[in-house]
Amino acid sequence: MHSPWEYPDFDDHEIVHFSTDAETGLKLIIAVHSTHLGPGAGGVRFWHYGEAGDALRDALRLSRGMSYKNAMAGLPMGGAKAVILADPERTKTPELFAAYGRAVQGLGGAYVTAEDVGITVADLVEVAKQTEFVSGLPAGQGEVGGDPGPHTSYGVFLGVKAAVRHALGKDSLSGLHIAIQGAGSVAGGLARRAAEEGARISLADIDRGRAEALAGEVGATVVDPAEIMTLEADVLSPNALGAILTEASIAALRVPLVAGGANNQLATPDDGQRIHQRGILYAPDYVINAGGIINVAMEYLKSGDQQSVKRSVEQIPVRLEQIWAESEATGRNPADVADAMAQRLIGRA
Repeated sequence: MHSPWEYPDFDDHEIVHFSTDAETGLKLIIAVHSTHLGPGAGGVRFWHYGEAGDALRDALRLSRGMSYKNAMAGLPMGGAKAVILADPERTKTPELFAAYGRAVQGLGGAYVTAEDVGITVADLVEVAKQTEFVSGLPAGQGEVGGDPGPHTSYGVFLGVKAAVRHALGKDSLSGLHIAIQGAGSVAGGLARRAAEEGARISLADIDRGRAEALAGEVGATVVDPAEIMTLEADVLSPNALGAILTEASIAALRVPLVAGGANNQLATPDDGQRIHQRGILYAPDYVINAGGIINVAMEYLKSGDQQSVKRSVEQIPVRLEQIWAESEATGRNPADVADAMAQRLIGRA
């Protein structure tokens, strides 16, 4: 049995907050990794976990990823994440989110919450009735705010194009085969933009109906979720849950590059080196998928409009190129290069 400080994914987190509310059924973990650059910012995930330890692992890993993501995006925000342990039916009530909002408020601004897997803008409206430390709320025409998904997908699309230029020497996705894992908001935005450029798309999702609906819209082929990681393609774009790049799955890859929006794609730190040794270009996930948090942070900080968000998201390829250039100059893999850059920025070099 690990003590909290010996837990494998504990990385000198500043706060790990466990909360329950018997009346509403709320079971909650909030992990604040770093407030070196500002308040810890990151979404809340609503998910049913088979084991409570999996929820803690998610909170710890995701919050550290948010520290790195926010730092690499140039945002004056630290890194944090919350996980609500949903029941098997994923039951939501306004009272549950009210209790969550009170828990966030109780941390006094150390954590700013936003949307993540399983959470909608409507859920955040309920949270905002109880706390000021929330972002991703409905926005008017031209205002910053609302669903971060479209901004994330735009950044991922630009990152995929940057990776294609770097690895394949092509300026367009026309004629390329892109294997997309997932069919949600980020995957859908990527698929639509890639299809507009003439890419051939294969996609998979655990919800086959959702995959088929997206495939029908963009002219894609639906494959079984077990097959998407081993397709022969020009790009593999993971846009579902994390820890999908393992020793076994990396050995089975048949693509020259991996670029997608899923968080924590590498199952272990060693997997960044494994994918590098195979000669496969990797786009570090917390760099390519920063579009959503850029939108959320600018909303919270009241620091710009939609054009400002767009310009900031369009810097994602620049940061990826810096990482790949340093990787090639030093021989270190891109995941390690990005981590080292982020650690310097948050004072943990």
